[in-house]
Amino acid sequence: MGRLTTHVLDTALGRPGAGIAVTLYRVKPSGGREKLGGYTTNDDGRCDRPLLEGAAFTVGIYELVFEAGAYFERTGQSQGMAEPKFLDHVTIRFGIAVPKQHYHVPLLLSPYAYSTYRGS
Repeated sequence: MGRLTTHVLDTALGRPGAGIAVTLYRVKPSGGREKLGGYTTNDDGRCDRPLLEGAAFTVGIYELVFEAGAYFERTGQSQGMAEPKFLDHVTIRFGIAVPKQHYHVPLLLSPYAYSTYRGS
């Protein structure tokens, strides 16, 4: 059965990104987006359950929005940063083409850079 999962790794501190708010959206073909859910990463930087699975896991374009700025403030990484922050809300837009597969979208995060890939 297909599902969508994520996790966050704080590459600046060398640990999981715990307590980061994550919002999942489906991008509508006609424009705009529909909020599908809100989550918070656990101590391991993961969400406690899949973000999307079952009948709701369909072909389409999706966005994950990570509240990185609040995390940086909470971990003391925003001290001395000019306002506005270089990274505040990190948005990853991606497509689901084969809903029978597992889509894992990790975020490697630091105050001035991020990276993602399709994981397993």
